[in-house]
Amino acid sequence: MQSAPAGPSHALADFAERIRFEHIPEDVLERARIHILDGLGLALASTTFPFAAPLLAAVEELGGGGGCTVAGQDFSATPRDAAMANGVLIHGLDYDDTHLLAIVHPTAAVLPAVLAVAEHRGRGGKEALAAFCTGMEVCIRLGAAVKGGFHHTGFHATGVLAHFSSALAAGQLMNATAADHINAFGIAASTASGVQVFLEEGAWTKRLHPGWAAAAGITAATLANHGFVGPTRALEGRFGLFDTHLHKHAKDVDFSFLTEGLGQTWMMADTALKPYPVCHFIHGAADAALDLHPQIAGGEIDFVEILLPRDTLKIVAEPIDHKRNARNEYEAKFSAPFVVASTLLKGRFGLPDLTDEAISDSDVQALAKRCSCHADPKSLFPEYFSGGVRVMMADGRTLETHVPVNSGAGDKKMTLEQTTDKFLQNVSLATSEERAMAVRKAVIDMADQPVSHLMTTLRGV
Repeated sequence: MQSAPAGPSHALADFAERIRFEHIPEDVLERARIHILDGLGLALASTTFPFAAPLLAAVEELGGGGGCTVAGQDFSATPRDAAMANGVLIHGLDYDDTHLLAIVHPTAAVLPAVLAVAEHRGRGGKEALAAFCTGMEVCIRLGAAVKGGFHHTGFHATGVLAHFSSALAAGQLMNATAADHINAFGIAASTASGVQVFLEEGAWTKRLHPGWAAAAGITAATLANHGFVGPTRALEGRFGLFDTHLHKHAKDVDFSFLTEGLGQTWMMADTALKPYPVCHFIHGAADAALDLHPQIAGGEIDFVEILLPRDTLKIVAEPIDHKRNARNEYEAKFSAPFVVASTLLKGRFGLPDLTDEAISDSDVQALAKRCSCHADPKSLFPEYFSGGVRVMMADGRTLETHVPVNSGAGDKKMTLEQTTDKFLQNVSLATSEERAMAVRKAVIDMADQPVSHLMTTLRGV
């Protein structure tokens, strides 16, 4: 592994200690509000899906009455249990943001801990926004540094890195010193996990990863603030995170992401929002399928070839027989054949296309079985999740298109207006537009209000 002369654990701890609201550019703060709005809309929408009821019943039993808000609920919970619940709800639909280079879902990795600690400690919106931006930046830089290595060794990167980002963001709201952050980082290194075995059967555990990390991050920050001692080289030390979790890929870690430009260059501003509620790796191909839908015009499709970034095939295209036979919502959103087949036939892909009825649609299932997946030779991955689709029609036509930059990323970044539309569509599943707009206003005005004001708008909506 290459040396790290600047000491990345210490560099990130120093960054977390010194950053304040006034240090963050306005355009970065604007992106922060957009991503918070998106995340809260997803949390509220998730309360209407089957995985929410067992989650909420368990949280109420574990920590009911603790005073912190769980999105959409009338009961309150302890800070750690509220953070866990909100983390599951934000990430539960896999419709949340992704930093494409880092391959992490940063809002889910930070926001649950920020909201719980800020509400519990009576912090203002400016403090919460600063902590959110700090945690987002740390999570993204860690993800960028490992170059997708966690996915190669079977870990869900967000599930691992959210322990660290949550610890630093929570610690900032606790007025932690750099030494406190170092200890919290060290403690987080002993809790960080999140295995990808859920891919085999569409299990619910991926949803849990950022929520569990939020609870662990709050725990780490609180222990550190009380003097609990952790290792000082949690990332780069012998048997630290990189050695233990990356194995042979540890040699590829680019430490420059962890030290260069901290506080001047904000990578979080490049985070992409999702226009489709599916694994972000499929988005370029979904864009291509959407573009081709009008040309198909109800014609009979013989076969479909899907082009995807090579490094993503094992997640969304393998084993191919399994991916061609999605049986439930979670399998479907990680199946390139299902998503592309559905989009080609229907000319859309949204939450209604992940219901049991939609997944069992015989036409979609039949077309998915006629899809093959290949490495995209023109992919811009990891900067963008490019994708392409080639359709062979029964009448002899071949229709094809390639999308270099997926929707929601780069110069296609979603605006506040576009995010509001997505937010309102999602929240309409759980409450009225009037209540939804109250949440939106509280997010937009966040810097001028205590966090408790925002959390009040989220209760029992």
